[in-house]
Amino acid sequence: MSAEKIVTDLLAKAGITVGGGEAWDITVHDRRTFERVIGHGGLGLGESYMAGWWDAPDLKQFFEKLMSWRQRNSVKPGLSTIATALKVRLFNRQTIAQTQELANAHYNLSNRMFTAMLDDSMAYSCAYWRDADDLHSAQLAKLDLICRKVGLKEGDHLLDIGCGWGSLSYYAAKHYGVRVTGITIAHEQAVLARERCAGLPVEIIESDYRLFDNYATEGGFDAVVSLAMAEAVGEKNYREYMSVAARAVKDDGLFLLHTIGVHKTRRPDRTSWFEKYIFPGHQLPTITQLSGAMEGVLQVEDLHNIGFDYARTLTCWFENFDHYWAEEDDKAAAVENFTGDPDLFYRMWKYYLLSVAASFSVRELSVWQIVMSKHGVPGGYETVR
Repeated sequence: MSAEKIVTDLLAKAGITVGGGEAWDITVHDRRTFERVIGHGGLGLGESYMAGWWDAPDLKQFFEKLMSWRQRNSVKPGLSTIATALKVRLFNRQTIAQTQELANAHYNLSNRMFTAMLDDSMAYSCAYWRDADDLHSAQLAKLDLICRKVGLKEGDHLLDIGCGWGSLSYYAAKHYGVRVTGITIAHEQAVLARERCAGLPVEIIESDYRLFDNYATEGGFDAVVSLAMAEAVGEKNYREYMSVAARAVKDDGLFLLHTIGVHKTRRPDRTSWFEKYIFPGHQLPTITQLSGAMEGVLQVEDLHNIGFDYARTLTCWFENFDHYWAEEDDKAAAVENFTGDPDLFYRMWKYYLLSVAASFSVRELSVWQIVMSKHGVPGGYETVR
């Protein structure tokens, strides 16, 4: 049986027609696509798209169809998946040096591009659309939700682990009157975060969270938040991650962890498209992994899943990115620290944003906000929404 027939038949099972007329159907421009997919799976699918070998009118709908079918037809892990799992258990792929590589590969790409893609808050995480009609309002609602969940009040000192471009640090200092210490390993993020937070009681430190613990503020922080950073921490480091937060927060303070999560363990795989091109060294946690890491260290007070909101957030980011790219005359300079083919980068980023949006749309991925305390909140924690 030819590679073309195998791929065509598999896609048909997902309701996708090669050469069909629906928005989720695909047009194959180069027949090498079929061999590439058979030989390299998801990596081959992504690389052939980046090369312009195939297209779909609505890439997000294509992935929604494909992922929904995959969820209904679970496949047992093959030998390569098992081998990867064993490597993860034996080796730490999120060392300080390797985590720095992730920052350089992704977060240090281009402040100019991220500024255009994100809203004015510069929040690079799931927005909260409950009462919002636009991206900026939804991101501010998310930031305010976090501040309320940890009970910030004027004069408090907040530790923002993985502060990014300072979205939470800026918001908490400006609207809640707190002092903030933010840490990030990405230099370009730190530079912009300092600019944005100028004039506010915010200190941005370039440090890995494991090193920052060596000189954390004496007496502890009133609250600790880690927003969309746990995805780069890694299974072997979750315990240390929780312990750093527990040592940093005061006995009566709260720690809020905001992270993408999966419902079935996924091991980092260097042969995956996402690992190779977008987030090298990333690993999405499961509830079991996180709860095991916090056992005896922190106590869960509240868990809130806002993952469905991420599909809309990512779609907005793509629309902003697409507009930015269309308006940019100098495509080679559109992404300051990317030296490859600009057209390839556009297709890579489109594939990334819309495929991940589909993952949240079909509920393959979640976003958890987990509120934790050291000794339990006296009288119980009052849920905030």
